[in-house]
Amino acid sequence: MSVYDKYLREASRTFKIADHMVSVTYPLVKDTKLLLAVLENLNLTLKNSIAALVYYDRHYKRLPPFQDSFESQFNVFRAKSVERYKIDKSYITLIQNIESLIKDHKASPMEFIRKDKFVICSDNYNIKTFSLENIREYVSKIKEFKDKICLIIKENERISP
Repeated sequence: MSVYDKYLREASRTFKIADHMVSVTYPLVKDTKLLLAVLENLNLTLKNSIAALVYYDRHYKRLPPFQDSFESQFNVFRAKSVERYKIDKSYITLIQNIESLIKDHKASPMEFIRKDKFVICSDNYNIKTFSLENIREYVSKIKEFKDKICLIIKENERISP
């Protein structure tokens, strides 16, 4: 099994976890803190999908060597893969937004729940929020993105030597 296949499988696994948490677990538990775990799984889905595509292109010598970090993979993806495979640029914004929410959460000294919204407060009182509706939008967009990456790899795998 190739490296990019492992990343594709991991992206599918983390997406299934996130989707199950939103559609089954959250309606039962109704704990807004669960949305953070969903967001982290969605972030892992994005990272693994990007890694799958750039390692796929690297395997077939379409990309120069890059570091094994998300920032490096994301920069290569944004610079080369988006144009090559005609991927919508709105996914870049989505990836940056989710990564920003995760980083802000890790760096925040305070977080709380207010009216079914998860609120992240920074040191200088910048506030970011997300709710179940936001997470559901993310789930649908990330499913499209993951499926598009899988389709690109499967279609081009038949073409490549």
